[in-house]
Amino acid sequence: MTERPDAPFVIPAGPLPEPEAAHPSEAPPLDDDMPEGAAMVRATRLAARGSRGWGAWFWTLATSLLTLVISIAAYDYLTALLARFPALGMVALGLTALLGLVVLVQILRELLAFRRLARIDRFRAEAAAAHASADREAALALSEGLARFYGGRGEVAWGAARLAEARAEMLDADAIILATERGLFATLDAEARREIEAASRTVAGATALIPLALADVLAALSMNVRMIRRIADIYGAHSGFFGSWRLLRSVATHLIATGLVSVGDDMIHSVLGGSALARVSRRFGEGVINGALTARVGIAAMEVCRPLPFAALPRPSVSNLIGRSLTGLFGRSDAAGR
Repeated sequence: MTERPDAPFVIPAGPLPEPEAAHPSEAPPLDDDMPEGAAMVRATRLAARGSRGWGAWFWTLATSLLTLVISIAAYDYLTALLARFPALGMVALGLTALLGLVVLVQILRELLAFRRLARIDRFRAEAAAAHASADREAALALSEGLARFYGGRGEVAWGAARLAEARAEMLDADAIILATERGLFATLDAEARREIEAASRTVAGATALIPLALADVLAALSMNVRMIRRIADIYGAHSGFFGSWRLLRSVATHLIATGLVSVGDDMIHSVLGGSALARVSRRFGEGVINGALTARVGIAAMEVCRPLPFAALPRPSVSNLIGRSLTGLFGRSDAAGR
């Protein structure tokens, strides 16, 4: 019997090869080398870490002992110099007096800075109490106090004048607080956002270009301290050296407690999006994530230094800040405009 010309051609199959994994769930994971923002994560945890217990006692006693030793050594040096060379001793004594005066002025500035920070905290507590009790008189007192607090600031003069005209006609406590926020903080928020964008741009560029792990952590930490200090100055806190570190520690502790210091998939996709940065260079991707974490620190610093919480005015978003700050640095980010 002859075969039909249109009959199918069949190839006998041999034994099939064994699969590498019995089930898809047992397959080896893919190598996902995504940026993690290691520099900013380490810098934030370093800032939030404080001496507690025996560590605090050790540093306090060590600082006291070092101050005592330096004071005794300086006294012995001055007395010996006065005995041997009276003229040079008088010059050294005058320089020491000037140095002590400078130290005293710096101490007074630090105390004044802590006092202004405490006043910011009182404003925030008064706003919460007025909102909870719906007390119009308390809201009026708060609004007038904030207007006096920012009275010498030219950038808020127009808003303060409009607020003074409209405040007397308002009968609701919440309306007075919202009008105070719009009148006094619209310009200040814009200045704070510009500081955050500049700091995010600098941190992103520094951590992307500096190859040393410790160096990029120090660069990120120093830039965040500077950013927090500038934000405090914008909102009238005028923090000194120790006040800036106190604010940095408060902000870092808040970020760690709320989990915002970690880098999640939502943050990577919202910041990097469809950009090719992470595929072309992981180091540039690290820079972008570090810049985004810096923006998070800046927003937290705004919330800490701002006398009123965000209500009438929108709270800045990380994706918008990082998109505006990194435009033109690594190429236009996909997050820009979101």
